[in-house]
Amino acid sequence: MAAGLWVAAAAVVAGIVLVDAVVRRAHEWARLAPLGAERRARVPPGDMGWPVVGGMWAFLRAFKSGNPDAFISSFIRRFGRTGVYRAYMFSSPTILAVTPETCKQVLMDDEAFVTGWPKATITLIGPKSFVNMPYDDHRRLRKLTAAPINGFDALTTYLGFIDRTVVDTLRRWSSEPAAEVEFLTELRRMTFKIIVQIFMSGADDRTMEALERSYTDLNYGMRAMAINLPGFAYHRALRARRKLVSVLQGVLDGRRAATAKGFTRPTTMDMMDRLIEAQDERGRRLADDEIIDVLIMYLNAGHESSGHITMWATVFLQENPDIFARAKAEQEEIMRSIPATQKGLTLRDFKKMQFLSQVIDETLRCVNISFVSFRQATRDVYVNGYLIPKGWKVQLWYRSVHMDDQVYPDPKMFNPSRWEGPPPRAGTFLPFGLGARLCPGNDLAKLEISVFLHHFLLGYKLTRTNPKCRVRYLPHPRPVDNCLARITKVSDEY
Repeated sequence: MAAGLWVAAAAVVAGIVLVDAVVRRAHEWARLAPLGAERRARVPPGDMGWPVVGGMWAFLRAFKSGNPDAFISSFIRRFGRTGVYRAYMFSSPTILAVTPETCKQVLMDDEAFVTGWPKATITLIGPKSFVNMPYDDHRRLRKLTAAPINGFDALTTYLGFIDRTVVDTLRRWSSEPAAEVEFLTELRRMTFKIIVQIFMSGADDRTMEALERSYTDLNYGMRAMAINLPGFAYHRALRARRKLVSVLQGVLDGRRAATAKGFTRPTTMDMMDRLIEAQDERGRRLADDEIIDVLIMYLNAGHESSGHITMWATVFLQENPDIFARAKAEQEEIMRSIPATQKGLTLRDFKKMQFLSQVIDETLRCVNISFVSFRQATRDVYVNGYLIPKGWKVQLWYRSVHMDDQVYPDPKMFNPSRWEGPPPRAGTFLPFGLGARLCPGNDLAKLEISVFLHHFLLGYKLTRTNPKCRVRYLPHPRPVDNCLARITKVSDEY
């Protein structure tokens, strides 16, 4: 009888394998047949998976299992190191670009490739935001917003507020040495306070709290499957988007009403003011929905990335005493060089933080906050000798580039010294993207992170409650306990 059960079980397994193979083959044929025999022969190898879900199950399984690199590794293992692979992702035929050379070619060719983010992401961030903007509109708005965010005068202005906010925040955390805080949650609140001040100076506490709560739900839906049913992350994210739009529209209405009555703002212009007053060469101003979508994108990117990278950099420093000591010594040397009459840090001091900059770059490489970005082919294009058909999506896997042992020896090791010497080859370091759509807030982000680490290194210690805590990788890598820890002040020297 036992033998009969084994035979039956083997038959069931064989049947499942056969059905799986037939369904995958049929789906692949349906997606590739319209290309014709000649073009079909030139597409890269890969696996289109099942209809509708494609490779999404494998992608989600890898990231939720704690081994996110397993997804791309499975393509390399099955099809070799071809640099590009075909798949079916986010309901679209997709090419996965996973090497520096292939990512660089796609990112630098703005004629052959336009933005191609999933519809769900565009819906959440906004159809009028940078992620969905045509090249000319993107260039115009980027030019308008770049200087007020990354310009020398802007960074000089922001530095004082960032410095004061960091100092006050660290003092508050350490005022009760025995108290535990969710370090990541508190860092996100701090960076959110900073970015709201830059974009919407004068926002009251109620507005800040409403925005912060909504952004948490928005982020969880960003890379989730677009299932708009109660209980799913995407459904909560859509609700959060509606709340954000309502809050921002209220602030916009208030400012327009004040202007109409002749009131002048008591502070210098912030980003919302600049967007309200902006006009192109034909005198066209931005509509409210355009301003709101741009603000939603900037406010989201401006605090999520900075908060997460600051947390991981602090954790990595605390886990590596030799690196901590070298970074601290650099900050001590900077403090000794500051004149007694100077209050707070200056950009000149920031420029001296060379090793700390390497620590941040290594954190960006290891953590991969933006692990993938999206493009779409406007015509047939050949990359690495393979065809990317017109209309197909392209996923640029920055994480695979950063964790490739042929690009970075021993890639899982935290080693800031690997950044000494000449700058990295184009396409090998992509935390902020590359080309015309390079993240416009990269300098501001590094300034925020550097100021926090500067003060932390000089006088504080992080003691994690669960140092071996499991890491969740979606939407961003984070400990599941949000880095529960005690922050202790260990020095009053500076």
